[in-house]
Amino acid sequence: MKFEKYHGIGNDYLVYDCQKNTGELDGEMIRKVCDRNFGVGSDGILAGPYIEDGEFAVRVFNPDGSEAKRAGNGIRIFAKYLKDAGYTLSERLNIRTKGGKVQVRFLNADGTRIQADMGKLSFSSKEAGLVGEPREALGEKMVFGPSSYDCSCVSMGNTHCVIPMAEISREKVCKIGAFSERSDYFEDRVNTQIMKVLDKNNIQIEIFERGVGYTLASGTSSCAAAGVAFRLGLADSDVMVHMPGGKLWIQIDEDWRVKMTGSVQSVCRIEMTEDFLRFEP
Repeated sequence: MKFEKYHGIGNDYLVYDCQKNTGELDGEMIRKVCDRNFGVGSDGILAGPYIEDGEFAVRVFNPDGSEAKRAGNGIRIFAKYLKDAGYTLSERLNIRTKGGKVQVRFLNADGTRIQADMGKLSFSSKEAGLVGEPREALGEKMVFGPSSYDCSCVSMGNTHCVIPMAEISREKVCKIGAFSERSDYFEDRVNTQIMKVLDKNNIQIEIFERGVGYTLASGTSSCAAAGVAFRLGLADSDVMVHMPGGKLWIQIDEDWRVKMTGSVQSVCRIEMTEDFLRFEP
């Protein structure tokens, strides 16, 4: 069982090439491999490439073994892997996910800088996975733990809850995320971002991802936060999103389609040992 490790501004993923590996990934194995103490450690696993109607497809797994609909940094990482492994020589390609198709474009020769067309933002409560009457959930009061917050919810093919704040920190988002991830406000688990607006073209976020926990960066979270900031009039449509792991450039057009640009780096190749694969705790 072999993996290749990459990161997109600190958001690290393992690529599991299903064309080259024969072993099966299941929930237990995913949890073992992603564990940062007993395994390799990562924010998730990208399994592929699968071929669907002549296009590349990828499955995204969270460290808890659950399957995500999409991952912004994960998509860029997988595109970089496809280039590195010789699966594509094209400047542009489509990658299919459970959350929809994403078009990516390599901006330099080695594929370390990639732009992804992430599709349309939706502020529909139904698409964002909120319970209750159909609505736009903007500035809606929600209670997570002992406190209430002004929350705006948006879908990027997955569900996000964005909370603007004057000051943000890892401790704050982890405290909120412990309650918000599995809150009854949502039909399924939710990704949570707390957001500080620096100026009209710069915002800062801290992230708690469903099935992952605290992360240094997230592509779909950056798109969601930028979309909420623009929708609320707090920022322009062209914004740099600052995260502990680095920055992503987000551009939103008049139809609420989002383009995301950022860097990807290869880290290492990994082959799991027989001891690891057969170990029973």
